[in-house]
Amino acid sequence: MNLPTLAAIDEHLVGARPHPWLARWPRFLREFLYFGIKEARACLFVVLFFAAVFTVPREGLFGIARYDVLLFAALAIQAFMLLAKLETWDELKAICLFHAVGFALEVFKTSPSIGSWSYPDGGVTKVLGVPLFAGFMYAAVGSYIIQAWRLFDLRVQHHPPHWMAALVAILIYANFFTHHYIGDYRWYLAAAALGLYARSTVVFRPLDRDRRMPLLLAFVLIGFFIWIAENISTFFHVWSYPNQFGAWAVVHVGKWSSWALLVVMTFTIVANLKHIKARIHVPD
Repeated sequence: MNLPTLAAIDEHLVGARPHPWLARWPRFLREFLYFGIKEARACLFVVLFFAAVFTVPREGLFGIARYDVLLFAALAIQAFMLLAKLETWDELKAICLFHAVGFALEVFKTSPSIGSWSYPDGGVTKVLGVPLFAGFMYAAVGSYIIQAWRLFDLRVQHHPPHWMAALVAILIYANFFTHHYIGDYRWYLAAAALGLYARSTVVFRPLDRDRRMPLLLAFVLIGFFIWIAENISTFFHVWSYPNQFGAWAVVHVGKWSSWALLVVMTFTIVANLKHIKARIHVPD
């Protein structure tokens, strides 16, 4: 029996034609099932990348350091996504921007003068103390949002003017750097984002009917799952915070807010892709 290709699976998911054997299921179970399948599919890059992160032993493979193996794995996954036409060239450009933005932040945060966290293992592909694969952890968030947009037929209603969203996103990114010198203004920025997106609603289609949820709730939920992934990553010593060198400890819950704000910034970049921007309603 021939297994369905990924393209065929995507076509089925986007077409929202449930299998006949599901007809007797209650609607909420059918929608919940398809919601879960679409979420898992949208996380394809995330799942494959972090599968490599969690399975490659700390000592590396075949004499190649772990960080170098993870870079090769990330590049291979990204090439697969592109060649399989799961991502367009424009989407790849946005993902590369996420990588660059994330890598710059990593270099700053791991610098000797800041020391927020560190990458303890060696590797040929470490630049300024940061392995090059690290930027893909930020790119993975962008990839998820791009894939979810297509699979869930996402639309946004009452999105704020794009220039306002861009300004808040820039200030959020800047605060990750400046709070070491002039104070942490994340809660002021969170309040600004709250006011800016208070009326924004994301419309999505788990199966064959549109559902709605506040866009702010989506930011918070995605930030939470990134925080969970961060805890798993530090447990496997991919990177470590200063309080985790003696023994592993749960990442402070305050990082959840940082990740939620980073999701706001990531969403702003994705929202400016031409084919996505057309599906965003900005009130006059």
